[in-house]
Amino acid sequence: MAERRPAPRGAAKARKARVAAVEAAAEPAPRAPRRKANRKSDQRIAVRGRPVPPQPRMVPLRWVKFWIGLFLLPIAWLFTETFFGAFSRATLTHGFWATEEFWFFALGTVLWALWFSGSIWSFGEPRPLRVYVFGHELTHAVWVWMLGGRVTEFEVSRDGGSILTDTDNVWVALSPYFYPIYSLLVVILYGCASVFYDVAGTRETFLGMNPLQWLFLLLGMTWSFHLSFTCWMIPKGQSDLTSQGTFFSLVFIYLMNVLVLAVFLIVAAPEIRWVTFGKELLENTENMASAVVSFVEGLGLSAKSF
Repeated sequence: MAERRPAPRGAAKARKARVAAVEAAAEPAPRAPRRKANRKSDQRIAVRGRPVPPQPRMVPLRWVKFWIGLFLLPIAWLFTETFFGAFSRATLTHGFWATEEFWFFALGTVLWALWFSGSIWSFGEPRPLRVYVFGHELTHAVWVWMLGGRVTEFEVSRDGGSILTDTDNVWVALSPYFYPIYSLLVVILYGCASVFYDVAGTRETFLGMNPLQWLFLLLGMTWSFHLSFTCWMIPKGQSDLTSQGTFFSLVFIYLMNVLVLAVFLIVAAPEIRWVTFGKELLENTENMASAVVSFVEGLGLSAKSF
């Protein structure tokens, strides 16, 4: 599922061929082979030739991304601690666990988990695999378009998929692993319907559920779809991850998924607001900084004692 860059066009090839022809014509004609008696002079000329300038040493990009991944680890921990703190406060203190939003979202996750595990047990692989591959490649394409790039080919099959694009970076390569495109599609459809109808206020039901209940049920199913297939695909050696460095990719994917879950929680739970979530994140950051300073001071005192 890796992106392929477009091959040079015919005009570029012809231009390169013309340049090569001009350069070949400008080169002097080869000299006649020297006799064995002049072999030493040939060696002296070769030594006195123009020296090749030394090439600068470049740090491999994967090494840089490995250290970036290490730097992102405490950030991921801070967001995880803040998310679970906000979630526990919303569920235990404010009773978010008893709301329709929570239960229908949880019902959707359970239904998909049963289907996912059952399809692996029955068919040896999760179903529908082609739907996931289509969403995977579509997510690549969406991020290419958002970054101003172009997609010229789009291929999907049960064995995999690919896109042909002129843009490739971290966001494009790793977007399918943190961007739940089908959940976003559900939200967009709900928002479009809300423009013409009072979807949130209507009490009309379909199969025993009103539109708001259907929204959170589908969000739970599509989010579980995204999470389960992501966990299933990561151990299979995806080129999306290896091209960016596996360690960096895993840390980045985890952090972005926690951020998406935090957004879902803030939107779904009225007790959790952006300001309160930010304040709690700042408090956790200060506590971590204090713990690190205390740890370093303790190491300094231990070193002086020796």
